[in-house]
Amino acid sequence: MILSVQNLQFHYPHHPVLKNASFTLEKGELLAILGANGTGKTTLLKCLNRVLKPQAGSVLLDDEPVASLSRNALAQRMGYVEQQRSGSRATVFNAVLLGRKPYIQWDVTPTDLQIAAQALETLGMGDYALRFLDELSGGELQKVVIARALAQQPEVLLMDEPTSSLDLKNQLEVLRLIRAITRERGIAAIVTIHDLNLALRFADRFLLLQDGVVFAAGGAEVMTPENIQTVYGVPVTLARHNGCQVVIPL
Repeated sequence: MILSVQNLQFHYPHHPVLKNASFTLEKGELLAILGANGTGKTTLLKCLNRVLKPQAGSVLLDDEPVASLSRNALAQRMGYVEQQRSGSRATVFNAVLLGRKPYIQWDVTPTDLQIAAQALETLGMGDYALRFLDELSGGELQKVVIARALAQQPEVLLMDEPTSSLDLKNQLEVLRLIRAITRERGIAAIVTIHDLNLALRFADRFLLLQDGVVFAAGGAEVMTPENIQTVYGVPVTLARHNGCQVVIPL
């Protein structure tokens, strides 16, 4: 077990967001966090890597409390991809090289340069190294951001809506890459996502949040019409097409 989350709670003043959230994740697994808008998906991600400090509960990374790790140590072990932002005049390579920041002591080393280059190649972006971020499409920019997180060489990769604002082709391509990287490198990945059909197509495990509470967590067996209707308030049915499970609103 690479990640164990137990009874996590977070609240803003007079506004509880997460209530006793618990789940576990193994190496090689991709977990999709699902739920309606405002139910705590992004907050949960930020509590896992201490962007936000939970008021109660524990997060264990390979049996080690995340709360005991320094910022640098945590950044070396847990990568975080925020919701997509617009590009800047930084080059693609320099943006990815920022992922090595937790490891750099005095100056960038040949190893740092090699790892950044390999991360770009993994995402199929090697030829874009000297392009500027503000010249990229949404799909290209998202791949660069993921490459930067991979340059951290994390054990767990956290991604907040990695397919938002992407067209269908890029949604499929980005999620295929995430799943392949997770399995090939033996790391774990967690994504928040709104598209239930994409989640069913690519994720190994699912966590359904409702009003900050984990309503259901597990494999495909928790993705039932009853659970989906309860969490989203929409009656649905499930069907199988070309080997893929799909959600059909009624």
